[in-house]
Amino acid sequence: MNSWFTVKVKYTKQLENGSLKRVNEPYLLAAMTFTDAEARIYEELSAMIRGEFMVAGITRTDLQDIFQYEDSANWFKCKITYGIDDEDGEKKKKVAQNFLVSAPSVKDAYLRMEESLATLMIDYQVLSIIASPIVEIFPYKDSDVASPAKAHKIEELIEPKSSKGVVFSASGSDVNEQDLVDKSLDVTFDDESELEDQFTEDDE
Repeated sequence: MNSWFTVKVKYTKQLENGSLKRVNEPYLLAAMTFTDAEARIYEELSAMIRGEFMVAGITRTDLQDIFQYEDSANWFKCKITYGIDDEDGEKKKKVAQNFLVSAPSVKDAYLRMEESLATLMIDYQVLSIIASPIVEIFPYKDSDVASPAKAHKIEELIEPKSSKGVVFSASGSDVNEQDLVDKSLDVTFDDESELEDQFTEDDE
């Protein structure tokens, strides 16, 4: 099944003023394995990047859904939390999930998250909205997967999203009930994007 991977790519980029700069840019794509992710990024970028480029790092990225709007190429990573009853129903467990949304600003990203999750039948809180360094997203292709995407457990609570944006879901992003329980909020938030922090190699 497909999962989301963040792939960091090094290459020499020509800037608008004509000068050249060595950059290290992250791309998000859906793939079945790390090897598949590497092969696919070469396939996708070979027609977009002139000259040579190399993969500097690949990291599996935990995202529930991606909401893309045509009016902006800026991405924001949004983290929400909500409570679910445990197996004996005596108390609620806290669950955290990550989303990406394209928007012109943090305020617009927040409004679009509210719009996209308007039919969520439980109370939730938006914990953070952080600018993401992601340059471009390559969603999974139907021809690349052997079976249809499994339904997310969260989809039992969420109705179909607004038609104003495109929703990307990798088929490997489904979660089981135990996964939801295990994702407690014992998390430390940094000022920098968590997608950026996943890479161990320093940017050039």
